[in-house]
Amino acid sequence: MEIIKKHWKKVVVVLILLIIAGVILLVSPNFKKDPNEGKINFIINNNNVTGKLKHDIWINENNVIYASMEDLENYFDGQIYHDKKNNQIITTSDTKVAVLSLKEKKMLVNGSEVKLVSGAVKKDGIYYLPISEMSKIYNVEIENIGNKVITLDSLDRELTKADVTKNVSVKYNTKFITKTVDKIKQGSKVIIISEKDGYSRIRTENGKIGYIKSDKLTNKIKVREKLETKLQITGKVNLVWDYYSEYVNAPERTGTIQGINVVSPSFFSLKNTEGLTIIDNVKRGGEEYITWAKANGYKIWAMFSNNSLREPTSRILNDYDLRTKMIEQIVELATKYKLDGINVDFENMNMADKDMYSRFIIELAPRLREYGIVTSVDVTAPDGSENWSLCFDRDVLADASDYMVFMAYDQHGTSSPKTGTVAGCDWVELNIKKFLNQEAVKKEKIILAMPLYTRLWKTDSTGKITSSVVNMNKVSSAIPENVEKTWDENTKQNYVEWEKSGTKYQMWIEDAKSIEEKLNLINKYELAGGAFWEKDRETDDIWELAEEKLK
Repeated sequence: MEIIKKHWKKVVVVLILLIIAGVILLVSPNFKKDPNEGKINFIINNNNVTGKLKHDIWINENNVIYASMEDLENYFDGQIYHDKKNNQIITTSDTKVAVLSLKEKKMLVNGSEVKLVSGAVKKDGIYYLPISEMSKIYNVEIENIGNKVITLDSLDRELTKADVTKNVSVKYNTKFITKTVDKIKQGSKVIIISEKDGYSRIRTENGKIGYIKSDKLTNKIKVREKLETKLQITGKVNLVWDYYSEYVNAPERTGTIQGINVVSPSFFSLKNTEGLTIIDNVKRGGEEYITWAKANGYKIWAMFSNNSLREPTSRILNDYDLRTKMIEQIVELATKYKLDGINVDFENMNMADKDMYSRFIIELAPRLREYGIVTSVDVTAPDGSENWSLCFDRDVLADASDYMVFMAYDQHGTSSPKTGTVAGCDWVELNIKKFLNQEAVKKEKIILAMPLYTRLWKTDSTGKITSSVVNMNKVSSAIPENVEKTWDENTKQNYVEWEKSGTKYQMWIEDAKSIEEKLNLINKYELAGGAFWEKDRETDDIWELAEEKLK
């Protein structure tokens, strides 16, 4: 019996020790030493990111706050860029492009020079930017509140403040046993981060973040509403390109185009010169076109084309001064003619220039957005040739621009070694999935562009293949009488073939039925809208169909 008592005492002791150990394990994380102690704490939108920074925040003798270029890339501008040739750093936000010199105390903001108390610097091999002097770039409020705490609040986010009704301890979390992170007095103002189950997560005047009971707060005031982005187009975009060359006048339009809410006339293009020359096509009847479009309520997203000039495009994109000059001219033209958008249609580029083309859009879009002007970028299907497909970084371009237009043609083009459709529905859908998954483009950014033409293929007796473009409204006259149409379930198109004088003719027809199938894909994948290349190639029933499907 005595032995049992001794063993029982040992069991009780062990159980007590286990309980104590369990309690310690349970509460110890709440009492561990603050890893940011001794450092300057950086609070971004009510989150202490100090431990996540790649390099410490620091303050110079002029009380200017510095953050590393790497951390700015992580938290503010994922495409911040070091222009080594000109020894400067280029950073962008929604409506601002800032160029910070590494030689002088100045920066250019949307082309205007701003003097700085302290400029960008290189320290221990790391580039640091004076973030406290860049608050307007990122639309933030930065404050050094003392006690080695710096707060940064985005001005486009909701902000609610409240008064504390009594002296209270701010806790690390809502558990029964937890450490105190701050003590605040009655009447102190706090920022409310969130509220749940009777507790409020708050930020104190000392920059400390923790929890108090919600009933200890009063006089809640919403100091700032969340800034909602206002879209230029409500609902689906329904765009039609209105192409004309630099050698003819703009189309004379009267009346309306049913269902269309955006027109894209070919107003601007690059000219093959040694420097930089942008052709202004508005001068050729374009002002009357603008008057017509605005009178009918259409948004005007003027096309800016590189005319497929590969080498001049490369030279301009890779020269910062020329690239900036091109951006300045486009912004000037867009504002001069009071346009609603710019549709950038650069094609036939070097794959090696992919990143510099992205830089162009990254630097162009904020400049246009400052004036409420939309930037849309035309791209081809992924996984194609170097000059027509692999020259686009679709993920970056979509992120920088307002819309990405997928030119869902030519599946089989002029140089195709075999006959086939211009835009089979199966091929179009496959590539939409690539945009969404492989290319990581958000669905609300994608505009699906459809062809209002097809190709008539000819295979002669030697096997030689040629083709010619046939506009949708000319298809009927291109097909002999009594040729039977058959529906191709894969391409969702009517198909015809016939022979004449030893030559085989084939056509995958684009008509209202095939376009309807593509319009269905826009709704199926919840894309931003549709586009059509180009006006005056269509049959009359297309616009009614587009209005019905895209509403």
